[in-house]
Formats: sequence, C-alpha cells, structure tokens
Amino acid sequence: MTVTEPRAYPFATEKLDFDPLYAALRREQPLCRVQLPYGEPAWLATRYEDVKVVLGDPRFSRAAAVGRDQPRSRPYPAGAGAMISLDPPEHSRLRRLVAKAFTMRRIDQLRPRVQQIADGLVDTMLTEGPPTDLVRDFGLPLPIAVMCELLGVPFEDRSDFRRWADAYLSTSKFTREQVADSRAQLREYVAALTAERRREPQDDLLSALVAARDAEDRLSEEELLTMAETILVAGHETTATQIPNFVYLLLTNPDQLAALRADLDLVPRAVEELLRYIPAGAGSSQPRYALEDVELGGVTVRAGEPVVVDRSSANRDETVYTGPDELDLTRKEAPHIGFGHGAHHCLGAPLARMELQVTLHTLLTRLPGLRFADSADDVVWKSGVSTRGPERMPVTWDRA
Repeated sequence: MTVTEPRAYPFATEKLDFDPLYAALRREQPLCRVQLPYGEPAWLATRYEDVKVVLGDPRFSRAAAVGRDQPRSRPYPAGAGAMISLDPPEHSRLRRLVAKAFTMRRIDQLRPRVQQIADGLVDTMLTEGPPTDLVRDFGLPLPIAVMCELLGVPFEDRSDFRRWADAYLSTSKFTREQVADSRAQLREYVAALTAERRREPQDDLLSALVAARDAEDRLSEEELLTMAETILVAGHETTATQIPNFVYLLLTNPDQLAALRADLDLVPRAVEELLRYIPAGAGSSQPRYALEDVELGGVTVRAGEPVVVDRSSANRDETVYTGPDELDLTRKEAPHIGFGHGAHHCLGAPLARMELQVTLHTLLTRLPGLRFADSADDVVWKSGVSTRGPERMPVTWDRA
C-alpha cells in the first residue's frame, strides 16, 4: 500500500458502518498521511498501541496546536482556553476543579436520581403509547436532565442546549456565521447564569466553579465560562448520541439482544462492548503535535508535525481483540479507548457509563418487545456534524 499524497479524511461514515480501509492501514500503513477538510496535513494513527502513545506520551502536545492551522473537520479550531487544548500542568489544574463531580462515589450517589429520570421518561412513553421517537423522547432528555441537575441549569432551556450543541459539533450543518452566533448566545447564557450563582449560590457544579473563581482564585473568568460551556455541551452529547446507537445495534443484532434480555447482569459488560464496537465519531480531530522526533508505527514523526488518532480503528485492532468486527456482549478482552487515554481521558466517562447502564436496563425491562416501529430503514441519521448516530428513531413495543 503506497500512497504519496495525503488521503482525504475522514473516510466513509455511512450510518454505523466501519470502513474496511482501517484494517488495511493497521496491517500495512499504521501511520499514514491524511488531509482533513481544514488545516494542514497530519499523520493518522490507527493501531491500538500507537493511539495510546499519542494520547498518553508527553512528547505529543495539545497545547502546541494553539495558533497553528491545525487539522480539523470544522472551519474553526478549538478555543485556546478549553481544557482539551491544554497540556499538564495547566490542564491538570482545571481538571482537578471539576473532577470531584465525576468520582465513582458521586456517580453512585446519582444513580437513583438517573433511574428516576429514566423511569419518568418511560412512564410518559407508556402513557402516550407507541410508536415514539426514541431520540426525542428518551435519548436526548435523559442526559440533558442529568447534566442540568449536575451543573445547575434550568431543564426548561434544553431546546437551546441542543441548538448550541449542534453548532459546536457542526462540520457542515451550519455556516460559520451561524456557529459564531450560537457560540455567542451560549456565552451570554452561561455568563448570566454565572452572575445568578454569584448572587445566590446553590449546591451545584456551577456554584462550585464560581467559588473557585471568586473565593479561591483558582480560575480566571474566561476559564470559568469556557469550562461551564464545555461541560454543558460535551457533558450530555456522548450519552445522547450513544443511547440510540446502542438500541440500533441491539435491534439489528437480535441474537445479542436476546442474550442480554435473558441475562441483565450482562448490562455493564454490554455497555463496554457497545462503546468499543460503535464508531461514534465521524473521524478524528484534536491533533497532538510532536515536541521532538518520535518513532511511531514504523515512521519518524518529526518535531512540529501533527498526529490525529482514530480511536474507533484502535478499538477494532485485531492484534488486541479476537474477532474485532463482531459484536460480542460477553467480551472480556482489553479495555476499549472510546473515552480516550492519558491526561485527556474523558472526565465524564463514569457518568456516561452509568447513564448507559441505566438506559439499557430500563428500556429492556419496561418496554417488552422493543423494536423498530416499521424497519431499520426508517431511522434518520445525523449529517453535517462530527458525531454519528440517529437523528430520529421510530420505535414500538408490546402493549401490556
């Protein structure tokens, strides 16, 4: 496999299908040159171990991307103040301020409330009767409600959150001007809510961030607002995307669905396998820049060159997983890296895992015979954004 010009990237992203080119690259060209829609060319890492090196080795820097024409899927680069654009120790300082909201102890305390939210949504679905849109009536409102309560944001503003999140994730769905306008509206909203918490502190994450800014002087005002925006948008997006993805994969793999229905103790392992299997992102961005020459994947990445990683490809690495292209809810092999690795490992991963576990258990126990309302062909898929998943998913179930 000899290619001199950079390959156009991302590769094919139809529904949740996985491009077979990744397997060929892992075998023959694990580090290849690619050109994203915007920015300079980059190296693409596709193997599990190489991806972990790029994400975890301090010789690869996120902060070095700031001010560069960094490879990306959107017209605009990530903001310089966002945690994803920082390296330790600055990144560590900001991460510590919010980490206590996502500890396992805190997540266990939240589980009953998440279950209550999930049951309330299903109660409404049962009252109104099938068919219903799983995305609209469960996939979106569950994680938005959880994040609103955690951060301290009014749930009645949820329709605005979706519009702002879509703008943040837009690759071609919105114009650059529309994205800028949505970002300005989000900043104005968060600034007003922050001012309200200064006047009347509450027991929520935003109040804690305000205290860290005002009383402890551990945050600048810009860092406070940027962090609140990031948590609000990113904090619900992964789960909101994966809920319908999970259901779609289970409904299109009836043998796996039957095994899970027969043994609900498999739910935690099923969540991990579905996270491994599903290519939730439409490619990759967030490049790391080499701070020195690094040997990786059989090539030398020169100092100053960017590398992007494809975590979905890493999660299908045949040197790590047996039958990686098969969905196996009993799999016990190496942990997936769907939530990343190293300093930037997803802070909200424990929360997302818990929400997804609650989701599977609730839908499978309370909606007997859950299935597509007509067929899988009626699912409407997202387009023009950086996440892969259904935009609408009509489903039905057996009436009592």
